[in-house]
Amino acid sequence: MTPRLSFRGASDGPDDLTALVALYDGAARWMVEQGIDQWRPGEKTEDHFRLRIKEGEVWFADDAQGAGVGAYELWWDDEPAWGVRPPEAGYVHRLMVRRGAPAGTGRALLAHAEERLAAAGRALCRLDCVSTNPRLRAYYERAGYAVVGEQPFKSGAGGSTYAVTLMEKRVG
Repeated sequence: MTPRLSFRGASDGPDDLTALVALYDGAARWMVEQGIDQWRPGEKTEDHFRLRIKEGEVWFADDAQGAGVGAYELWWDDEPAWGVRPPEAGYVHRLMVRRGAPAGTGRALLAHAEERLAAAGRALCRLDCVSTNPRLRAYYERAGYAVVGEQPFKSGAGGSTYAVTLMEKRVG
């Protein structure tokens, strides 16, 4: 069952930036509790989300009562993971779902991103996930994404590198 959600673009105002950091930190805490080595609380600040809003799009999802249940970033290129590519795709990053959100919220966020990309004339929705997270890879595969490669040396915070699995789905 798909939850009834409404979507709105994030602004760079303090309320939205605070909400984005809280969503990220909540998802990161859950990952740490589950033993998933991916996100860490405090890793993404208001400055990170301000830049993402300036350079792309950031979207919130609200439930029927108007409570924020998730968000994601939509980029128009992603050279660190995918290299230089023609403008045929958009790139989903930081798909964040609040714990306790209605079942299907993550899929609804993905579907919204896919609709945005198709409306913009992009044929593909791309994303990457840490190669050491097979649960996340399986989640995306169930959502129709196919593995199309690996990027063994994606740059992370503080100059670290890590491997990511590259995935895409035809949307247009």
